[in-house]
Amino acid sequence: MNVYDEAHSLAKAIKESNEFKEFDRLRKAVDTDKESADMLKEMQELQMQLQAAQLAGQEPDKDLFSRFQSLSTMVATKPLAAQYLQAQGAFMVMMNDVFAIIGDAMGM
Repeated sequence: MNVYDEAHSLAKAIKESNEFKEFDRLRKAVDTDKESADMLKEMQELQMQLQAAQLAGQEPDKDLFSRFQSLSTMVATKPLAAQYLQAQGAFMVMMNDVFAIIGDAMGM
């Protein structure tokens, strides 16, 4: 058994999964909707800033947190953006499960 061949098989299976197909479809749709794309990009940037502060043991900036909450509410009212986030979450759950299975097999 060649590990690289198996990795390519796993990548193919992931690409053929319903989770990836839905995520990819919605990602392409969001890319054509500038308003949704801009909101999601800003929301992701704010989320990364908040997570960085949290990992550094700092109290998150209240204005930053408030902006993130406001943007999250706005995104929830945009069906395409909300569907994209849901599909992204489902895909990430699947990928985390795959990583956990591999890690468990390695005793990690």
